[in-house]
Amino acid sequence: MNDQRPLLGSIVLYALAALVVVISVYPFLYTVATSFKTGTALFDTSLLPKEPTIRNYVQLFEGRQPFGRHLLNSVMVSTVTVTVALLMAITASYALGRIQFKGKATLLLLILAVSMFPQVAVLSGMFELMQAIGLYNRAIGLVVPYTIFTLPFTVWVLTTFMRGLPKELEEAAIMDGCGPIRIIFQVFMPLLWPALVSTGLLAFIGAWNEFLFALTFVNEDTERTVPVSISLITGATAFEVPWGSIMAASVIVTVPLVILVLLFQRKIVSGLTAGAVKG
Repeated sequence: MNDQRPLLGSIVLYALAALVVVISVYPFLYTVATSFKTGTALFDTSLLPKEPTIRNYVQLFEGRQPFGRHLLNSVMVSTVTVTVALLMAITASYALGRIQFKGKATLLLLILAVSMFPQVAVLSGMFELMQAIGLYNRAIGLVVPYTIFTLPFTVWVLTTFMRGLPKELEEAAIMDGCGPIRIIFQVFMPLLWPALVSTGLLAFIGAWNEFLFALTFVNEDTERTVPVSISLITGATAFEVPWGSIMAASVIVTVPLVILVLLFQRKIVSGLTAGAVKG
């Protein structure tokens, strides 16, 4: 009887895990399958296309929308956002995690509170800011709002990780004459890679998928990013929506993120759980 209980629990656990996997993976598999279908086959629910074709992918780059340019814009904006956010976050986390000063806890709470504001609440103010600094209608200008909304998370995670680093390393670096910048980038940086990878990847995904700011702050067709580009893929009429091209675009946008997560999954987990067991 005692042996059956763990066995039953394992069966239930694996069944629930399999259900979660199916629910999570099936939509993506259906998207991939649909991207290789055309005509009436688009409405076929089978996962294996009877006559697979890459026509949707070809039409995607030959259409009215410069999808290739939009893809490059998304890569540029997301990469710059992650770089700027991590450089600012690692220096801020050093101050918040290693230096004692009055009001540090309050400052941390204020930083976290920034991430609680919905995008719509700051949209009008951000719009005025983008126009004032001359970055409206430019893809690179999206780095500003993306970084603002990315920083609270990256600062919070890196601060938690920074607190767990041994004090002896910092003391030894100070004895050798290292200043704060050298301590951060030469002593702590090698130890921060799991946290940097996890926060950087999540920040990249957030910037890559962001839609509202990209739609509001960029009207020039050549400056748009991929999420807006996909939303603008339309047919001649409402009844001629090119679902195949939309699915193909979704696959192109999703596959790089899946590959990045699979490559860095161990560092993501270790980075996010680094400070969980420390007091």
